[in-house]
Amino acid sequence: MNSRGELPDERAKRARFGLRALTGFALMLALVLVVAGRFVYLQVYQHTEYSTRAKANRVRLRHLPPPRGLIYDREGKLLADNVPAFRLDVIPDKVKHMDAMLERLSMVVPLTADDIRRFRQSLKQHRPFEQVPLKFRLTESERDRFAVDQWQFPGVSIDPYLTRNYPYGAEFAHVIGYVGRIDEKEQAQLDPDRYAGSTHIGKTGLEKEYENLLHGTPGYELVEVNADQRPLRVLQRVAAKPGRNLYLTIDERLQRATIAAFDGQTGAAVAIDPRNGNVLAMVTVPSFDPNLFVNGISQSDYTALLEDPEKPLLNRAMRGGYPPGSTVKPFLGLGGLELGLRKASDTVLSTGTFYIPGVARGYRDDQRYGAGRVDLVQAITQSVNTYFYSLALQMGIGRLDQWMARFGFGSPTGIDLPDETGGVLPSPEWKRKTFKQPWYPGETVIAGIGQGYWMVTPLQLAHALATLAGGGLAHVPHVLAATSDGLGAPEMPYPQPRPEQLTHDPADLAAVKQGMLGVVNSPMGTAYKAGIGAGFPYLIAGKTGTAELYSRTTEAYNTNRNLQYLAERHRAWFIAYAPADHPQIAIAVVLEHGAWGGTAAAPIARKMLDQWLLDTPPSERPPPITTPATQTAVAAPVTP
Repeated sequence: MNSRGELPDERAKRARFGLRALTGFALMLALVLVVAGRFVYLQVYQHTEYSTRAKANRVRLRHLPPPRGLIYDREGKLLADNVPAFRLDVIPDKVKHMDAMLERLSMVVPLTADDIRRFRQSLKQHRPFEQVPLKFRLTESERDRFAVDQWQFPGVSIDPYLTRNYPYGAEFAHVIGYVGRIDEKEQAQLDPDRYAGSTHIGKTGLEKEYENLLHGTPGYELVEVNADQRPLRVLQRVAAKPGRNLYLTIDERLQRATIAAFDGQTGAAVAIDPRNGNVLAMVTVPSFDPNLFVNGISQSDYTALLEDPEKPLLNRAMRGGYPPGSTVKPFLGLGGLELGLRKASDTVLSTGTFYIPGVARGYRDDQRYGAGRVDLVQAITQSVNTYFYSLALQMGIGRLDQWMARFGFGSPTGIDLPDETGGVLPSPEWKRKTFKQPWYPGETVIAGIGQGYWMVTPLQLAHALATLAGGGLAHVPHVLAATSDGLGAPEMPYPQPRPEQLTHDPADLAAVKQGMLGVVNSPMGTAYKAGIGAGFPYLIAGKTGTAELYSRTTEAYNTNRNLQYLAERHRAWFIAYAPADHPQIAIAVVLEHGAWGGTAAAPIARKMLDQWLLDTPPSERPPPITTPATQTAVAAPVTP
């Protein structure tokens, strides 16, 4: 009853209660609908994402890097192999305190400063859930020690892998090259799908040039793991596809014989088959062990290589620049004939000194009092400077450059190896650009005997000689003969460019070749005393060259005229091809510290020729075959 004595309005009270009840029910229904909607959203629309996350807690994706293609020589000898090894891997997002873990781990498995430095660099290149290599090629004792204490290092595991191995070590280091760990710059440029799981890439040589062939297609595994991330079983596996195998034109026996012939002397040699451009040998002495670089060379080893005065890391065969000396004379003589400036029978009087008309300075000949009147054949045989002084002056530097450029001087040969240099074919334009100075007639004269600003590589000179020996037909030199997928016989590689005919009159070539025969086989020849041609079952045609580092007018020469000083003073060259009547091999040899080409470099070439023509039976040398695409001869390698 209220203050007026009235009874409460029961009807209004019931109405208010009903409204509150309805409001409460509506709120509860709305909350139920929100929960149901969220449930439907998570279970239906977000099912894939959360299912993946749930599986990720028990399933681990492991990328399978493809086995790298193998590399063989022309006879099927294995030059680059893959061998099984074990490495220490880390998954960063499984490690809470990386620095503390590395410190504790180094007490179990020894870690060098280089290991840790490279590991920290690799961390920047990988995602947190990916395995990052910490230490390669674990020893058996290191694996055993880690297995005992592995429970203390979540996220760290030992995994098997294939590592590159070069059985012949330094013998093929500058040709095969080596692989190394992928750095940050390379990682940014690589296809992440194709290189998933890969840790190495070709750095130099054929490993770099044919990276696309040697590197295969990666695979993957889905591995079920327990709470400690230990593998339980493989749920799914897609195998990686190996890279293609390479078969080379190079012969390991010839390569080894060439290195032995140098006997530790610094220099380089290249041998090419003039019939097809096959590179049969490419040697640089000294060399280095490429296995040091595969999994990361130590700082001390790398410093030792860099500071070695003989520069073993320099590929002298295709990057070493040397004055060619008298080895250019056959090519210059051929140019005089082809350009119509001279006939083979034309003679020049050699008195010991050549003078440019109206110039007091003289240019000396090799023979103090001259060789008398000589024609082209005699001039090449005796290496008479005066003949080529006058020819160069008659030709002029413009025509001299144009002619020598046709044989590949002054530009890379185009060989299928990276980082080839082009040398220097001197010209007035080159001198103005390089030194901002004019060209003088005397520089044209000395260019005629391969002195002055000339710079060639042994590969360039071998390529030019192979062109001359092969009848003026210029094949692009190449090292790759064939490839295969590892299952069948080798297949032919990409077609080689068609060879270019550089000469026109066979009689011109015949005269030059006759002079080169005399170099080795005539008593007047500059290589005759080396005994190369006497009594052998094949004829050799060649040319010596001795590029001087210092003038004979210097005080040092006049006070130190001894063999030791001469050995330090010259670049000794010898180029040769054989058999002279049907050439099968053309060789260029250079010694950085040689007295004379005929006495220092020629014996090396002879040992190379003997190995190829006498010690290697023809039945074991694959004969040239013809590719339908180019109709050019390429040696067919033997299937291993």
